[in-house]
Amino acid sequence: MTDPNLSPQAGEPPASKKVANQYERGYDYTKYWDNRDYENAAEHIAIRRLLKGNHYRKAADIGGGFGRLCLLLRTFSDEVTLAEPAATQLEAAKEVLAGTDVKQVQMQADDLKFADGELDLVTMVRVMHHLPEPSAEFTEIARVLAPGGTAIIEVANYGHYKNRRRHKKEGKPLPTEPVSIRTVKADEPDAIAFVNHNVDTVVGQLAAAGLVLENKLSVSNLRSQRVKKALPTSAMLAVERATQRRLAKNNFGPSIFLKLRKN
Repeated sequence: MTDPNLSPQAGEPPASKKVANQYERGYDYTKYWDNRDYENAAEHIAIRRLLKGNHYRKAADIGGGFGRLCLLLRTFSDEVTLAEPAATQLEAAKEVLAGTDVKQVQMQADDLKFADGELDLVTMVRVMHHLPEPSAEFTEIARVLAPGGTAIIEVANYGHYKNRRRHKKEGKPLPTEPVSIRTVKADEPDAIAFVNHNVDTVVGQLAAAGLVLENKLSVSNLRSQRVKKALPTSAMLAVERATQRRLAKNNFGPSIFLKLRKN
């Protein structure tokens, strides 16, 4: 999930440890999605595009919050589990997923409660910006995926168009390490991290875990309050559909969706 009051700022050290209740601090993530129909629909478009023509036996949405994407995943999979660390998110998911067969289990992304090779599809969306060092999570995802299984991982992209342009103007290379985007001091020693990543670095980390890149999309390419005021959502989504593949090569957007295969 994303704190809407954050903007890019480097230099803050990441959280020292991860705890399952890092989200349990009075923040209602369901409200974050108010007035974000474009972003939500853009992510649905990307997932449908990456999974088109495929069907899976067992899937899990890692760090899936209140189950925002689970019903979409259910159209591609016989069984879906919402794997979420925060009890408050799982409580909210009860209403969102009421009347469905989507399972809801509390677990942390670096300690998944699945057997080796149990899953055919894993998604992890809007989680990477909480993971300054995601190697343990990638290892777990690779472990629970069956050989040939698919992972879709969304990366909060530091090297988006605006940052690339700024760094070029300043004559500075893009950082290869995660960059903190927190603008206020962490309130507790274990406060959750907020970072953006270098996509190429992340792809290398995934490969080291045995997850090979097959495809990628640039998502939410028009994420701007100014554009939202100027264009109807339908027009923004028409542009989104036309540009996700085209802009992926240059990691244009703030959100890059990676489709990976387990060796």
